Amino acid sequence: MSIDKAQVETALAEMVDLNMQADLVAAGSVKEITVDGGNVSVSLLLGYPAAGYFDNLKQAVREKLAAMDGVIDVTVDVASKIKSHAVQQNLKPLKGIKNIIAIASGKGGVGKSTTAVNLALALQAEGATVGILDADIYGPSIPRMLGCSGQPESVDGKSLEPMIGHGIQSMSIGYLVEEDTPMIWRGPMVTQALEQLLNDTNWKDVDYLVVDLPPGTGDTQLTLAQKIPVSGAVIVTTPQDIALLDARKGLKMFEKVEVPVLGVVENMSIHICSECGHAEHIFGEGGGARMAEQHKVDFLGSLPLDIRIREQGDSGNPSVAAMQDSQISNIYREIARRTSARLATMAKDHSAAFPSIVIENN
Repeated sequence: MSIDKAQVETALAEMVDLNMQADLVAAGSVKEITVDGGNVSVSLLLGYPAAGYFDNLKQAVREKLAAMDGVIDVTVDVASKIKSHAVQQNLKPLKGIKNIIAIASGKGGVGKSTTAVNLALALQAEGATVGILDADIYGPSIPRMLGCSGQPESVDGKSLEPMIGHGIQSMSIGYLVEEDTPMIWRGPMVTQALEQLLNDTNWKDVDYLVVDLPPGTGDTQLTLAQKIPVSGAVIVTTPQDIALLDARKGLKMFEKVEVPVLGVVENMSIHICSECGHAEHIFGEGGGARMAEQHKVDFLGSLPLDIRIREQGDSGNPSVAAMQDSQISNIYREIARRTSARLATMAKDHSAAFPSIVIENN
């Protein structure tokens, strides 16, 4: 019995990409199908970085197709191609940056910066080129978390070269002032500083620029929503009711300014005692998932309350870099895949495909 391409495509349409939450055909991931007698070759192209998912996907496709009548041998190739996605109306993606992802929380103390840094490292581990912008002018923490010190170079005297930590391009006001110097600035100065840090940095072919926002819904967040081309936002919360209350405000703010919320990350969801192994929900249970369900956004994952995450962030060697094969690192990478896959379902930005038309008076 011979097999044809249509049968192979039908079989692939029955396979769900766990990150995209859609079948491979509907997700547009099937690039090419070749059938030569009983030999089947399938080429898949994912719209998000997923190095940690490739092998599982290849194996699943091989098993699915090998079970079909008439199939003798199956070859599966999987790759990723990250594209630029649509941003707010009247704004265009910035040079050197395909996508900007804002990491936000309604209140402080929920581990937002730690999540932002590890998410950036996780996206890189999955195969993306990543940058991180520290948008917290009053309390910059990214330099310490990435283990970066010193000041950025300026080749032309006008723009800054990003600082590199663990392979991540970064920029922060913390690189330009002493660590213990307070920033006693009013709102307009803060928003201007944020725009300069973003626009005057020579970002180099960044697939995802992660923006670590300060907590709240004030001037900085409004500037980001109105003047900076953001592809999507991630809300970080703990299961605690008071944290969820403020996180909802952040989520609704992005909805009002038409920035899509990619999902919710629940931090400090469960504590496992390092001495006896007892598990306890110190801050409550399931709050992040319930919030995501209520607002019809994705629940991207939950992270444990683990002393190593705090210690490694403080020492400039975040968990995804320090413990690459650990369960904690794997959770961050799963969240990174789900976040970027959610963004991959959004509308693409096609402005780069069209030439700029300039009318001159001669």
